[in-house]
Amino acid sequence: MSIAAPPAKVAPGGLGSGARIGIGLVLLIPALLALVWSYLIPTALTVWRSTTRDNLRGPVQSVGADNYQRLLERGIVADFGWTLVLTLVPLALALLVAPLLALLADRTGRSARRATRALLAVPVAGYAPVALLVGWRLDRLEPAEIGARPWATLAELTAVGAAGLVMAVATTAFLATMRGRRHRRDALPAALTVAGLLLFGILAATLQSFTAPLLTVRTEVPLTHVVMASLIRMDLGGGSAAAVLLLIPLALLGLAATALLLASRIRIETVDRAADRENDNHTTTDSSAAAEGGRRKSGIGLVVAGVFLVGVMLWAAWPWLRRSLRYTNDVAPMPSPDLAEMLTLTWLPTLVSALVTITIAAIGGFAIGGLRPLGRFSELLLLPFAPWLFVGTGPLAIEAYLRTRDAGQIGTFLGAMPPGWVSIPALFLFTVLFRGLEPRWRAGGSFGRSMVAPAAPMVVLVGVVTWLVSAGQVLWRWLAAQPPRRPAPLSVITDINTMRIPADELALGAVLPLPLLLLFLAILVWLQVSYLDRLAVRVSR
Repeated sequence: MSIAAPPAKVAPGGLGSGARIGIGLVLLIPALLALVWSYLIPTALTVWRSTTRDNLRGPVQSVGADNYQRLLERGIVADFGWTLVLTLVPLALALLVAPLLALLADRTGRSARRATRALLAVPVAGYAPVALLVGWRLDRLEPAEIGARPWATLAELTAVGAAGLVMAVATTAFLATMRGRRHRRDALPAALTVAGLLLFGILAATLQSFTAPLLTVRTEVPLTHVVMASLIRMDLGGGSAAAVLLLIPLALLGLAATALLLASRIRIETVDRAADRENDNHTTTDSSAAAEGGRRKSGIGLVVAGVFLVGVMLWAAWPWLRRSLRYTNDVAPMPSPDLAEMLTLTWLPTLVSALVTITIAAIGGFAIGGLRPLGRFSELLLLPFAPWLFVGTGPLAIEAYLRTRDAGQIGTFLGAMPPGWVSIPALFLFTVLFRGLEPRWRAGGSFGRSMVAPAAPMVVLVGVVTWLVSAGQVLWRWLAAQPPRRPAPLSVITDINTMRIPADELALGAVLPLPLLLLFLAILVWLQVSYLDRLAVRVSR
């Protein structure tokens, strides 16, 4: 009696295991080199510098743990605690409001779901925290209140600045957990995984807040310890010690998020069009009293929530919108910076940076999630990146500044580019995406139809969002720009803090010009409705 041999596993694209391992590891090299250059070496130098006394002028002296002791005496632990309190509103929006909105939209039907997605594109396309917060401070806050209640003011600014983006990202993610399911209770494991990742990400982002604290007084958040000590007090050792204390919780959050990703085996799949249409038709044609009543109640709830959210967004953004058509601060006798140069410094260096970082991330994500060089253990290749998953520019800003200064790039085009050469969050996202697409390629689908076509819109989406978000940031340009050549967000911050421009004359239109806003809105609405609506988040094997 003969025993039939088990069917051989088909490798992606017909590649043998050796070729898959070799090509995958080679394609991962650019991301690994970027990790070493942009994160690992600066982190090691930051740890070393935190044990020294360095004022940029005299010789560097070793002081052991003195810098850490001074920070503890100054109350940095309490500042960490107060900063975590700032996460309460963003977390409530992400973990309570967003899943409810996603559930209402999904239960109401395809048209309502797509209308909700189009609405979610608005706060992302209009992401301009400097313009939003400056307008809010001018029209909604009394100057006396800012000094009298600094932490309350900071909590208010943090909530206003983060609400739109947090709601858009969280609701989009929760909608993806429900896509293509007959029973919404089946989405609970994926929704819990998404909730955990959102929790870790919001905590990490708030710990690195910088723009909102710049608009308040007498508030010390972790990142201001880093920047103010290094630049204002000329104490690179003290600033580096603060950076190390900030890097520790960020690394733990990154490792926790990676552990959750590995344990849940989360992936992004494309919903089969025929099955999705059948599911939508089944939901629509189910004329039972309970189903019809549920859809009607969900629709009413969605309309009420949508009207309320639109009203809140307009009310919050109105101080910015009414100044959004003013592009220059040309108030005699103080001439404004050249508008064309200001816009160029705002958008062109960040565009180049986004193209480079997202390209390297997409290649690395394909190497891990698509080629799967280690088989079912391929996601372990994310572990070297995990400690820096949530690390932005701020904690490593001192070393990035010194590197840029030594290269003679302060005030130049290259110096205006954000210092990281790979977007680690994008690398994780592309890994999860290609992991979900790989089975169709393994089953014999063509590389173009199985991998390139479903992934290309995600590359565009992540690139656009990265460009938009990095163009709106202040910290790196605050370090690397050279007056009077400033990008628009930094110019506005300087004008309001020095009060060189009357409040009614302050130009906020240059921060996010209307033509660019409309372009971003058109791209994001199209991606939300035609692409993201076909993606589903799945967990487990």
